[in-house]
Amino acid sequence: MERLEAAMAKARAERGKAWAPAEEAVTPATADSALAPGVGVRRAQPGPGQSDGQLAGQASRAGDFLVLPPITITPRQARRKRLNAILGPEFSSPYDILRSRVLHQMKKEGWTRLAVTSPSTRCGKSTISMNLALSLARHSEKRIILMDFDLRRPALATFLDLTDAPDISRLLRSGGRLADHAVRYGENLAICANRIKVAQSAELLQSKSTAEALDRIEAEWQPDLIIFDTPPMQGNDDNLGFFAHVDCALVVAAAGSSTLAQIDRCEQEVGGLTNILGTVLNKCQYTDQNT
Repeated sequence: MERLEAAMAKARAERGKAWAPAEEAVTPATADSALAPGVGVRRAQPGPGQSDGQLAGQASRAGDFLVLPPITITPRQARRKRLNAILGPEFSSPYDILRSRVLHQMKKEGWTRLAVTSPSTRCGKSTISMNLALSLARHSEKRIILMDFDLRRPALATFLDLTDAPDISRLLRSGGRLADHAVRYGENLAICANRIKVAQSAELLQSKSTAEALDRIEAEWQPDLIIFDTPPMQGNDDNLGFFAHVDCALVVAAAGSSTLAQIDRCEQEVGGLTNILGTVLNKCQYTDQNT
């Protein structure tokens, strides 16, 4: 662990980087969980004499996520999906430390939009995104929105066992409402999952309609933080245009599979598109111990 961190620091120094990302050793995790039998979600219905627009407007004006259909995550489901952030301090502490560092830096810079990416697939970025959102949600005064923007390999619906998650492309293309595409965990975490792979995903993420949709969501719901689970940097151009619409990005690398060259190249590419919040070293089998 120390040797890898030293090598990464040396590589950054050689290319003249001025920043020093915070790196976390996170418990072993993977985003590729098998789809378990899901549960349906019933959406909130307007009251007597109340239109759909009035229902959504009422929630957004109040800054209240309660209009969104609630979901639950059982301890068994959390263990199966590696959602350690809700399994108690023994399991959640790495994510809680990451949460506090994210909040500190983003508040300092006045940032609200965070993308999570990785050098390649199977680094566990979706696991990190989900656990970070769940950890943040324990701050009851914070309003968090988590969105699945990995349109090629959507994963968040699988984590939550949602079999009827709406097609997110409709939200981004047609001026759709977040209230029709999101579910709620607790009272302050909205999760916009996706169940359908999107053709021409790069074009959609880079489109004017996506930028307008994000501005509309942020203005209506006024979240403290929006987390985007985005595609890996390798093998596609989805993030090249989309990262212009976020404030910063968190890079997730996998111990034992992400090479130093891959991490260094990923950091360079992300740094050319947006601010780098930090780098998370995921899937560590051992933590450093002082004896």
